[in-house]
Amino acid sequence: MVTFGRTVQKTHMWLNELSAQMAWEGQEKAYAALRATLHALRDRLPPAEAAEFGAQLPMLIRGFYYEGWSPTGKPLKERRKKQFLAHIDEELKDRHLGSSEDIARSVFKVLRHRITQGEMQDVTHVLPREIRKLFD
Repeated sequence: MVTFGRTVQKTHMWLNELSAQMAWEGQEKAYAALRATLHALRDRLPPAEAAEFGAQLPMLIRGFYYEGWSPTGKPLKERRKKQFLAHIDEELKDRHLGSSEDIARSVFKVLRHRITQGEMQDVTHVLPREIRKLFD
């Protein structure tokens, strides 16, 4: 069983890694960027894959990953990178954290480092090519 302290520690590790990649001080910006990107990704995945992916996340991150989620009408049918990034922009509006593409690429780099290779292959396999390229 995962203890609360352990999931807090894992969450800090994820946020610190993202903060370092984006050259941000503290974790507030990293939290907002991670949350927005995970929401955009979650809504683009078929519900079963979204749930399998969510099971790989630390408990606290899993909580904000699922926050506000409704599997009805998912996955979103958008196929273009611009449309995917617009979801991140909308969630981060007025935060001035930088380019949504840079944010997505940095979050996806953290995911590749922290999530099993098999699960990441499953996730990228169901994404359209333009969106999948953000994982490169």
